[in-house]
Amino acid sequence: MYSVTSKDGSKIAYDKVGNGPSLILIGGAFSYRKFPQQVELASLLSEYFTVYNYDRRGRGDSGDTPPYDVAREIEDLQALIDEAGGSAYVWGLSSGAALALRAVEKGANITKLALHEPPFVVKEEDRKPPKDFMEHTTNLIFHNERSAAIKFFMTKGMGAPSFVVSMMRFMPGVWSNLMEVAHTLPYDAALLDGYMEGKMLPAEWKNSVKVPTLVIEGTESPASLRNSARALAEVLPNALLLSKKGLGHTKKLDTKRISPELTSFFLTNH
Repeated sequence: MYSVTSKDGSKIAYDKVGNGPSLILIGGAFSYRKFPQQVELASLLSEYFTVYNYDRRGRGDSGDTPPYDVAREIEDLQALIDEAGGSAYVWGLSSGAALALRAVEKGANITKLALHEPPFVVKEEDRKPPKDFMEHTTNLIFHNERSAAIKFFMTKGMGAPSFVVSMMRFMPGVWSNLMEVAHTLPYDAALLDGYMEGKMLPAEWKNSVKVPTLVIEGTESPASLRNSARALAEVLPNALLLSKKGLGHTKKLDTKRISPELTSFFLTNH
């Protein structure tokens, strides 16, 4: 394990494997650097890249200096980019994709960007979380109601059936891992706040996010995720849309299908 110090003094823990151009992996809600699929993906990509797989603030071995602000997570990512030599490729999954996108918008030196099913809601008819989604998630965590926060985030935010969440309670290893990172769910909600209301994506991204970008969607994924990916590929000026079966993330992440697509994108001149 390695670590860097973010601008606010928080320690950000990461693992580094492989050789080649720097590639930073950003997990989504409930993810952390030792999450099995994230470790697998880092290992597969390490043949071609120096892969930085890190714990977002508040997770795993990383610190967490309050109060939370999206800007602090962008600073964490910038600290890793600096550690990686001043520029890097970045893959972001779900809310991690939202973080990567907003980091580019703020000027982070990301040379190529892969956005894997960011959970924006861009159509009025798509399922949307409650209007008080961020507020209610934050309130549950403030009162240390972690189990309730997990259920609320998964069912109302991610659209998971209630019975699936209930089943997870009887999987000790799974549920304990969810409980350990549940306090960071308000951070994911904050990253997505304002982008899950069934509205068009910001037109200004055409001017502020110009890096070569791969937008990834699985053809088996829910309609809202697919609509989000397509809208994002349309609004970003240098974006490619990759749409294939098996690339979705709502079930187990298929790293063996994802890694060659990422390798091809990052190593090909666009």
